[in-house]
Amino acid sequence: MSQLASTALSVLDLAPIRQGGSAADTFRDSVSLAQLTERLGYTRYWLAEHHNIAGIASAATAVLIGHIAGQTTTLRVGSGGIMLPNHPPLVIAEQFGTLETLYPGRIDLGLGRAPGSDGATMQAMRRNAHAGVDDFHSYLMSCAAT
Repeated sequence: MSQLASTALSVLDLAPIRQGGSAADTFRDSVSLAQLTERLGYTRYWLAEHHNIAGIASAATAVLIGHIAGQTTTLRVGSGGIMLPNHPPLVIAEQFGTLETLYPGRIDLGLGRAPGSDGATMQAMRRNAHAGVDDFHSYLMSCAAT
């Protein structure tokens, strides 16, 4: 086992689209990075949720987590923050429950509360510009109840 593994290091992947590349290239790069991470004995591989940001391909975080988990065997894969105000809590609970069923003991759910979106993106998510951060506790309790 690698000397690095003893320190329980993890990787946070923002899924950046390299100049001249595509989202498909990024997803292949993320799989390669996750497989290298696993070979080096790292503990976790997290993906971050970002929406409507040019050059970042991690908007569908749960889908990418499933893709990475399906291409690795022992690595814990999860979210470096699903922004709960962006999603119905039940949907997140169902998505991550399904991922945990498919990849037992290997899925991590990190939650966040940052609104983190521009007005157009918030509207596309059907979010109220004044809701979100202050409602995080109620969203979290809704998620935990499912």
